[in-house]
Order: sequence, then C-alpha cells, then structure tokens
Amino acid sequence: MAENSSSPRSRFCERANGCLDLGGKTALVTGSSRGIGKAIAVKLAQAGADVTINYLRHKQQAEETAAAIEAEGARCLIVRANVADETEVAAMFDAIRERFGRLDVLVSNAASGILKSALELNLRYWRYTLDINAGCLLPLAQGAAALMEERGGSIVAVSSLGAVRAIPNYAAVGASKAALESLVRHLAIELAARGIRVNAVSAGVVETDALRHFPNRDTILAESRRRTPAGRLTEPDDVANTVLYLCSDLARMIVGQTVVVDGGYSVVG
Repeated sequence: MAENSSSPRSRFCERANGCLDLGGKTALVTGSSRGIGKAIAVKLAQAGADVTINYLRHKQQAEETAAAIEAEGARCLIVRANVADETEVAAMFDAIRERFGRLDVLVSNAASGILKSALELNLRYWRYTLDINAGCLLPLAQGAAALMEERGGSIVAVSSLGAVRAIPNYAAVGASKAALESLVRHLAIELAARGIRVNAVSAGVVETDALRHFPNRDTILAESRRRTPAGRLTEPDDVANTVLYLCSDLARMIVGQTVVVDGGYSVVG
C-alpha cells in the first residue's frame, strides 16, 4: 500500500530532510579533487550548498569535481592552495570572501604524510606530517571562524583510526591524526559560544588512491573486509553522509566529538 503523503512518518521525513538542507550556505572542502574529499564536496552540493574545491596537484580532477558540483545546481569555486602554507590559506579565504561573501562549513580533509616505521623517521619527515595533517587545521579554523561571523557554522576534520590504533609504518601519520583530534576538542570548546560546532570524522579503511602508497595495500584491504562486521569496506559516500549530518541542524548538540565510520571494524579489536 502506498504511504499517505500526510502520514506522521511522511511529515517526519519531510522535516528531517529539511534539516539536512544546506541551501543558501557555502562550504570549503580541502583536498577535494578526489577520493573522500570529492565525495564530501558533491554530497554538500546535493544538499544545496555552494562549494569551494581546494587542491594542490590534481587540477584536472578538481575540475571534474567542480563539474559534478555544478551538475547538482550549486556554484563552485576552485582554489589551488597548499593548506600547510599560511599565506596560501589566507589567500584562499580572501577568494571565498570575494566570491561568496561568507562561509558556513569547513571540512578539513587534505592529508599527506610519510609512511615509515618510527625508527626510520627523521625530524623533517615528522614535522612535515604533523604540519600537513594537524597543523593546517589551526589557520583553516581561524580563517573559517572569521568568515562565519555571527551566523555560526560547522567545522569537520577528517581523521583516521591510526589516531588510536598502532598500524605498521603509520607512526607519524597516526600521531598527527591524534593531534588533529585533540585540536578538534580544544577548538570546539573555544568556538561553541560563537555557534560554531567543531567535530571530527574518523574513517575506517577506505579504498582510495591514498592506499596505493602502502606497500601492503592488498593485504590491508583483504584483512579489513574480513574483519569488518558490516561485511564491506567503508566507502567515500559513507564518510560524506556522516559529514553532511554533522554539518546539518540535526547535529546541533554534537560538539567536540570524533565520530567513527568503519562498519564496526574498530569494535572487534
């Protein structure tokens, strides 16, 4: 039997979908030319937000992401910037202010790092990894908060299970993600009174281009599939759906949290 459009369930669904509506809002997603960042950017556009795409090396893929966003009826700005460079980050926010005049959502997704065991790391590798994965959130959050002004907004940082679990060759990246999650909690407390929510999403194993740099990639994927109670790997859209929720009015009281999206992988040990 077809559901009555005026039934309580239908009315609830309509209200809930309205809470996920980002129409009239603008978002910045760093590292959004591909992978998880691209999925997040497109998801926010589907919810009605205009989106700024940030990339460093993959211009063609950034343009493809922009086309996907514009196909959703949203406006898109592409900005090439190294998020570890304060000057380039400041110029990116200037471009957003000039194009959109505001910012409502920041998703700090750009990541990199050196994949070596702790005993193989040197301080140059260590500092580079911490700067790009954790350090960049500070100027990004400062710039975003200035553009959010009195309206408030949402900041979401993308983390990984390496923040709390020891993974081979992941010492520097894992430490940087732990620092990222700690900074999220401190920013959340400072910005909550201004109506700006700060949270993190910790993704399980996701099959993206980033995994190509792992020497044991195939083993990681196979073992993760086997151990995930949900029966499959986490996909970019799974992460994007959670980010959308955290940026929506439905998540108004979620502050300073790290939400794990991994199909139960981390629960089983």
